[in-house]
Amino acid sequence: MLGSRIRDVPDYPKPGIVFKDITPLLADPAAFRVMTGEFARQARESGATKVVGLEARGFILAAPVAVAAQIGFIPVRKAGKLPGAVHAVSYALEYGEATLEIHRDSFVPGDRVLIVDDVLATGGTAAAAVEAIRRCGAEPVGLSVLMELGFLGGRGRLALDSPSLPVTALLTV
Repeated sequence: MLGSRIRDVPDYPKPGIVFKDITPLLADPAAFRVMTGEFARQARESGATKVVGLEARGFILAAPVAVAAQIGFIPVRKAGKLPGAVHAVSYALEYGEATLEIHRDSFVPGDRVLIVDDVLATGGTAAAAVEAIRRCGAEPVGLSVLMELGFLGGRGRLALDSPSLPVTALLTV
């Protein structure tokens, strides 16, 4: 059901790339509810006390998960978007570098955090989020993604950085 609601957009954002557009899934209330329900189940089963959403599409997915699981939602943003004191983690991209930030006071001691995002590709963004959460004194208990682009090896990269972090993908491409 979920896979049929994801549209391939060839040659976007550049020639040779097939972009996975989740907009049709978000527009389908039944599919969106199934996805949200599965992520909320994972949050409850992991004992998560907070859900982190990664900018930008991770926000769309993680916020309703937090509501369904009755736990807090914390955004992880691109550099310069959060006011106040933050932890910043830079990471390599295939074409440069990026930085994620999280408020230093996002968690209380003992918080257990489920990370939610739309896609696991090379694993760089997820690894940076794990590091930022740990810097705040919380424990990442899982990464849940709608899609994993298996051919890019992100799961393997995360296993090197965080060997005990469970990674769940609803779909693998």
